[in-house]
Amino acid sequence: MTSSLVPDIKEKVVLELNVRNHPGVMSHVCGLFARRAFNVEGILCMPVGEGVDSRIWLLVREDERLPQMIAQVEKLVDVISVARHGAEHVVFERLEDFFC
Repeated sequence: MTSSLVPDIKEKVVLELNVRNHPGVMSHVCGLFARRAFNVEGILCMPVGEGVDSRIWLLVREDERLPQMIAQVEKLVDVISVARHGAEHVVFERLEDFFC
């Protein structure tokens, strides 16, 4: 018997966020996912260029709530852009060697 409260878990998705680089941005992004009980399986964040902006990579699972989550992330003041990539994206695959 399945519960309607448990979302149907599907494939992994990589979200690429370009954000303004200053204290509190990561907290805002992660807080948005936490408030909606949306699990983030991986996070990578690095400054881009001169360090004014950063790129955040999030590894999440596809489910029916993901399009709404992306829409909410796009509304955050410090988020410049959001791109969605499939699980085949190499950013987290290259890091797996450090954790195995």
